[in-house]
Amino acid sequence: MPSTVLVGTQWGDEGKGKICDLIAPEFDCVVRYQGGNNAGHTIVVGDKKYGLHQVPSGIMYPDCISVIGNGCVVNPAVLLEEIDMFERDGISTANLKVSGNAHVIMPYHVDLDGAYEELLGKNNIGTTKRGIGPCYQDKMARVGIRMQDLLDEDTFRTKLAAVLDRVNPQLERIFNLPTYTVDQICESYLPMAECLRPYICETGILLNDLVEQGKNILFEGAQATLLDIDHGTYPFVTSSNCTAGGAVTGSGVGVKAIDRVLGIMKAYTTRVGSGPMPTELDYDTDEDGRTLTEVGYEYGVTTGRRRRCGWFDGVIARYATRVNGLTDIALTKLDVLSEFDTIKVCVAYDVNGTRYATVPEHTAAFASAVPVYEELPGWKCDITGCRTFDELPQAAQDYVAYIEKLAGCKVSFVAVGPDREQTIVRDW
Repeated sequence: MPSTVLVGTQWGDEGKGKICDLIAPEFDCVVRYQGGNNAGHTIVVGDKKYGLHQVPSGIMYPDCISVIGNGCVVNPAVLLEEIDMFERDGISTANLKVSGNAHVIMPYHVDLDGAYEELLGKNNIGTTKRGIGPCYQDKMARVGIRMQDLLDEDTFRTKLAAVLDRVNPQLERIFNLPTYTVDQICESYLPMAECLRPYICETGILLNDLVEQGKNILFEGAQATLLDIDHGTYPFVTSSNCTAGGAVTGSGVGVKAIDRVLGIMKAYTTRVGSGPMPTELDYDTDEDGRTLTEVGYEYGVTTGRRRRCGWFDGVIARYATRVNGLTDIALTKLDVLSEFDTIKVCVAYDVNGTRYATVPEHTAAFASAVPVYEELPGWKCDITGCRTFDELPQAAQDYVAYIEKLAGCKVSFVAVGPDREQTIVRDW
């Protein structure tokens, strides 16, 4: 099995955790290459459901090395909570590795995240308020604190003092929030650092050694294409590169090591947070919107927020295929569409009388895009027991084929339920 990037193709919540968990046994290593605990991956194992925020999905397999790469930001408390959760359930974390170059989310990052959102008012981004953006801001300003800094108290104290000289005036004078002292933060972070010390290493060297040994690596992205800081619906995006290119910068492995890019697409479209979403159906006034939300249980793993739901957006699917260089698609939650007599699919946008077959480059045009729909017949039957593509009703097969045509990429997986066995593998 060649090394593969797994990437979300919409606004996140497409079911990346489920697909990653499904194919992880085929890989020697799973790498999370960006984001922090603002992401939530749900994995269902038997009657047990795990909500992962920091730890890569490969942790479920004892022979698989799970890596949190340098492109990630880490909340030590959240990471330790997940480690403890797995250990209590008898799932070993011995093969978990954390990059020493990953940046650390500090308590003032969380404070600033919430304060920025409140300051923006109705124009807020809709962040999870987990401190992700401010942590990446410090990284880009070259004043961030990295995991390796936690391992030497003198280094940590020196760097922390310099950061607090910059941060405390913001907290106090701009936002009227409590400030922090070096001792106060050290009291909580240094003990956590000692607990994490066995996991922290030079993951770039580790990963390149695995590549040279011919091992197969799965690069697991968080969030999704339309939330990418460069290629998403800016400014309503996250603070890192969620697209396939982020796997290279966020892991330290060269692009030549990557052979396949698997894009995860939900059979309809969802979004959490603010920003444009052309196919959105209003939950309060549109019955189809409510059906997608409740049947699909579209509530965030990380925040519990209700997701905005709408019909499948083929324009975004084409865009994601191009930006990521997709070689394969995993289509998830097809079973949710079993509720409908007819199913709409967005094939283009109308922007002030101009038809767009691609995502408009200008933000204002995208914000005013009106979806152009085609209607396909539904199948109105339970497909959760189907285990081969041929077992699906013809209308469901035709729907998958239509998505392949719109996206310009083959669908290699079709998920018809949340469990591992409820995934049809076509061509992988």
